[in-house]
Amino acid sequence: MTEVSVAVKPERAVPQPVRGGHRSTKRSRREARAAYLFLAPWFVGLLVITIGPIFASLYLSFTDYSLLEEAKWVGFDNYVKMFTEDERFMNSLWVTTVYVIVSVPLQLAFALGLALVLDRGLRGLSFYRSVFYLPSLLGGSVAIAILWRKVFGADGLVNAVLAMFGIEGPGWVGHPDYALGTLILLHVWTFGAPMIIFLAGLRQIPSSYYEAASVDGASKWRQFKSITIPLLTPIIFFNLVLELIKSFQSFTQAFIVSGGRGGPADSTLFYTLYLYLEGFKNYDMGYAAAMAWVLLIIIAGLTGVNFLASKYWVFYGDTK
Repeated sequence: MTEVSVAVKPERAVPQPVRGGHRSTKRSRREARAAYLFLAPWFVGLLVITIGPIFASLYLSFTDYSLLEEAKWVGFDNYVKMFTEDERFMNSLWVTTVYVIVSVPLQLAFALGLALVLDRGLRGLSFYRSVFYLPSLLGGSVAIAILWRKVFGADGLVNAVLAMFGIEGPGWVGHPDYALGTLILLHVWTFGAPMIIFLAGLRQIPSSYYEAASVDGASKWRQFKSITIPLLTPIIFFNLVLELIKSFQSFTQAFIVSGGRGGPADSTLFYTLYLYLEGFKNYDMGYAAAMAWVLLIIIAGLTGVNFLASKYWVFYGDTK
């Protein structure tokens, strides 16, 4: 008699309901509602204080708005006037460009040089870091701008020192040829923030790299050029972008030193200062809004160019 084997097909497992699933879903929904409730003030602030004014200024840039009358739509007239008729606008753009091109590289070079000195392990390093960082905290303040005006005035400290050597100095802040230079010097003086960042970057470079280079007979300059700078390029790039943006937005120094007019002879008429004069002195808020958007485009464009160019000179190698 032949035996026949019968394969028994296993029964499919029936998924069991998870205990407490409905309860956990309700709890997660409650937690989500609570989270949105706590975030609501931030969302309201973002909409009312940030996003709302951004779109309002974009609309006003296409209008003739004097703050005292209702805004009138004029299309691109403000932008056309800006680049074809307004000589002070072009001058303010030129003054700001010169200020940025000269002051930013000088400040970063000075900050890097001082960071290299402090990286040698000086005694009381925390004290020196605090002292050198102090100008960055005070550099944009009204008090320091007033002090700077006094120091470089006709009877200021600089001329007093020059008089000790028989040199009669000019009124630096009141002379068209020197006024912008005093503001550039003030910007360089506020080197503390990039210096601290450079110092942190230097501390991340392994000492073994320098030891190996010394064994190979590399000089200090060769080590700086082949090790320090390449491994520090991400920090240089970070500081460069931040300082470019901050420099284009400089206002307080020019406003105080020039007496709020951009003088002498518009030599310190920064872009933001001229924007302020048009909006709050001449009551041409529509034109000022258009200037603000042009400044936004300039800063965004330069930032984008920096990011595109960074792939050719910024080194993100592993330093471990």
